[in-house]
Amino acid sequence: MILFELFFGMLKVGCFSFGGAYAAIPLMQEVVLSYGWISEEMLTYMIAVSESTPGPIMVNLATYVGNDQAGIAGAAIATFAVVLPAFLIILLVMVLLKSLLKNPYFQAVLGGLKHCIIGVILATGAFMIFQDCFGTGLSLEPDWIVIIMTAVLATVYFGSRKVMKRGISPIALIGISAAAGVIVYGIF
Repeated sequence: MILFELFFGMLKVGCFSFGGAYAAIPLMQEVVLSYGWISEEMLTYMIAVSESTPGPIMVNLATYVGNDQAGIAGAAIATFAVVLPAFLIILLVMVLLKSLLKNPYFQAVLGGLKHCIIGVILATGAFMIFQDCFGTGLSLEPDWIVIIMTAVLATVYFGSRKVMKRGISPIALIGISAAAGVIVYGIF
């Protein structure tokens, strides 16, 4: 009985969780608490563990809940149920997309969307940089430490592209950022 409940509960989460994992956490919370599988406190701990382990948060969370309720079989069924809707949607999109890719009008739409997506990503990045450097709200007070660190990291990134042909790898830049954060915020 618990395996059927896990399957249908996680299938519901998989079917109706649009907007990414963070948007789906309230739905997962509703399902888990309505079945009484775990307490709200335990769910909070599981969300924290799911965020810190590799892989999608919802898949990790479903696996943990399934394992907690029915062992390995529960983990497998809950994981399968939460990814099944996305898998079927991707298969459907691929079937439709295969025929659409030959259509010149669809190609034109994709070409236009590419530029829109680049703009959205740039705008989001610029907004995040501005928000981190100057804060939010009515009083825009500059955080000089963040501004200097952002300028140094931008110089490292763009300067490495001038010095090296490929530029610095994103992993190395993340490592430099982490080290700079530890030095600046850990020491000062």
